[in-house]
Amino acid sequence: MFFDTWHGLLRVLVVGPLAYLALILFLRISGKRTLTKLNAFDLVVTVALGSTLSSIVLTKSVALLEGVLALATLIGLQFLITWSSVRSPRVKALVKAEPTLLAHDGRLIEGAMRRQRMTRDDVLAALRSEGLDDLSQAAAVVLETDGSISVLKALSGRGDGLDGVARPGTDRSRS
Repeated sequence: MFFDTWHGLLRVLVVGPLAYLALILFLRISGKRTLTKLNAFDLVVTVALGSTLSSIVLTKSVALLEGVLALATLIGLQFLITWSSVRSPRVKALVKAEPTLLAHDGRLIEGAMRRQRMTRDDVLAALRSEGLDDLSQAAAVVLETDGSISVLKALSGRGDGLDGVARPGTDRSRS
């Protein structure tokens, strides 16, 4: 249970750093976008990379080169999808959700909250985390594409700060 063989320990000490270096190299080549947390797709890729690295290091049946190829494949697919989503509205719509307006001008938007499975308590918790104690103090509350909640405290004279946010009564509010 605590020790199997010296060969297993040696394998972890050799393969671990090599696989880690390969992952770092691939991430540097592919750019910062590979590990952003903009949406669920990005989260899945990040978790998959961690899981793959773990399998390479700890699973004796996975050879180093096979594992490195798996990492390169995941990063390559992520690069291809994000590259395509910047150039194709169809791909972007498949991969990325849009932010959703949950409250505006001190009023909750119940339909949007229901579609996003958010409760009044969720919105109030986001307000508290921004130092607000009442919904009327928020110009808007937005569920972002990465699952975080943004609270806009006051509107500037330049606009409402809600460009690209799905609003009630539009097809975009289902995202």
